[in-house]
Amino acid sequence: MSDATTPVAALKDGIRRFAEARGWEPYHTPKNLVMALASEVGELCEVFRWLTPDESRGASADPQLRAAIADELADVANIVFLLSVHTGIDLSEAVRAKTAKNAIKYPPPAPPPPESGPGSGGGPPGEDAGQ
Repeated sequence: MSDATTPVAALKDGIRRFAEARGWEPYHTPKNLVMALASEVGELCEVFRWLTPDESRGASADPQLRAAIADELADVANIVFLLSVHTGIDLSEAVRAKTAKNAIKYPPPAPPPPESGPGSGGGPPGEDAGQ
């Protein structure tokens, strides 16, 4: 299974069936799932807690850290999928809609105006405006 070929619905169904086989549905209320999500995010934070920004960028290159990150990321994702199932929220549509809202709320910055005039570097390459 890879992200490129696995539909969200298949992941949601897989974790739903896993929980169902263990009789966990009665405990999977939205409140309980959100509390579990917070706990799992905390466990993911532990992996990165004392790393510098540069160390955090390279953490997934270390086999032990990569395995820990993957495990905690999977726990977070599984709970998000279960929350989606138990609230009836279509996760793909929710992500699409939220991205559209964020595009309006956080537009990309406008490009800086072109510089022109003497000494601005706005002339042809190699031209020294000071001569």
